[in-house]
Amino acid sequence: MSAPTAVRAEAPPAPPGRTSAVAVPASPVRRALRAHLGTLVGTVILGVLLWRMGTGVFLDGLRRIDGPTLLAGLGIGLVTTVFSAWRWVLVARGLRIRLPLRAAVADYYRALFLNAALPGGVLGDVHRAVRHGRSAGDLGRGVRAVVLERAAGQLALAAVGIVVLLTMDSPVLAEARQIAPPAALAALGALAVLLALRMNRTPVRRGRALRSVLGEAREALLSRRNLPGVAVSSVVVLAGHLAMFVVAARVAGSDATVAELTPLAVLALLAMGLPLNVGGWGPREGVTAWAFGAAGLGAGTGLGVAVVYGVLSLVASLPGAAVLVVRRYDRPRAPCAEVPSAPSAAVRKEKYVPKESARLASSSFPFSADASEGRPMTPESV
Repeated sequence: MSAPTAVRAEAPPAPPGRTSAVAVPASPVRRALRAHLGTLVGTVILGVLLWRMGTGVFLDGLRRIDGPTLLAGLGIGLVTTVFSAWRWVLVARGLRIRLPLRAAVADYYRALFLNAALPGGVLGDVHRAVRHGRSAGDLGRGVRAVVLERAAGQLALAAVGIVVLLTMDSPVLAEARQIAPPAALAALGALAVLLALRMNRTPVRRGRALRSVLGEAREALLSRRNLPGVAVSSVVVLAGHLAMFVVAARVAGSDATVAELTPLAVLALLAMGLPLNVGGWGPREGVTAWAFGAAGLGAGTGLGVAVVYGVLSLVASLPGAAVLVVRRYDRPRAPCAEVPSAPSAAVRKEKYVPKESARLASSSFPFSADASEGRPMTPESV
C-alpha cells in the first residue's frame, strides 16, 4: 500500500479589493538590532562622553564616594523601594489579584537589581511581571499590573517635571517659552486630525479591547480606593529620587542650591526613563552633563553628579542580589516519590481539578500562591 500523499493547505483567497499579504520573516541582523538598540545607543552616548571629557571625570566621581554616602543611598533606596512596592500592591488590588506587601518589596528589590545589572534597564520589571502573573494564575493581569504601576510613576514624574521646568529657572525654561506657542498649535492640529479620523472610522473590535484596558487603568489608578495611595506613594518615590540627586551633587562637589538642582534632577530622571541605556547608564549622563553646562555649573560637574548618582542607585538595589541568592537556595525540594500507575494518576488528576468557585473569574482575589513561590498554589504546596 502506497503512503498517503500530504495534502497541502492553501491560503483562502483574499477578499475583493484587498491583496493578500505575505509575512516576510525579519533577518537575524534586523532582529538583533531591534533587540539591542537601546544598549547600542547607551554605549554610543557613554563613548562620546568619554571621548569628549576623558576618564578623569568618571574616576573623580568614583573616588569621592565614601561610607556615609553609600549608607545614605541604601536608606533612600529603602524608602523609595517600599513605597514603590506599596504602589504595586495597590494597583494589583485594583486588578483583583493578590500581592502581599512583603513579597512585593522583595520582588521589587530583585527587579531593581536586575534592571541595574542587565542591559536595557527593564528586564527586571519584565521578570517581575511574568513571575507575579504566573503566581497569581493570570499572566495578563500580572503584566498589566506592573505596566500600570510603572506608568503611574512616569505620569507623576511628567506632571511634576512640567510644573518644575516651566516655573523654575532652568535651561529648558527659555527654550520652552519660545516653542510653546507652535507646539500648542501642532497639538491642536493633531487632535483635530485624530477626531476626524475617529468620526469616519467604523467601530472595530480593537475599540472594545481599548475600553477594557482603560477601565482597568481607571479602577487600578483613579478609583476612590486606590487614588490617594497611588498619589502619595508616587510623590514619596519622586522625592526620594530628587533627594538622592542632591546627595550626589554634594558628593560630586557642586555647591548649587536645591532650587537650582531640582530642574536639573528632573531632566536627569526623565532621561533615565528612556529605554536607551546600559544598566541605566547613558542618557542620564549625557543629559545631566548638558544641563549643568547650559546652567553655567560646568558640564564636567554634571557628569560627575550623574556618575555618583548611578553608583548610589546601584548600591540602593544591592538588597535585590541578596533576594536572588536567598530565593535560589531556599526553594523547597519536592520529595522523591514513585511514579503512579495510569489509573491512579487519572484519579489523582481528577481529585485536584480546581473547583469553579476557585477560579479567577468568579473571585475578587484569585486562588493563588504566595508571590514568592512563583507558581500557582496546589495541594502539594500547602
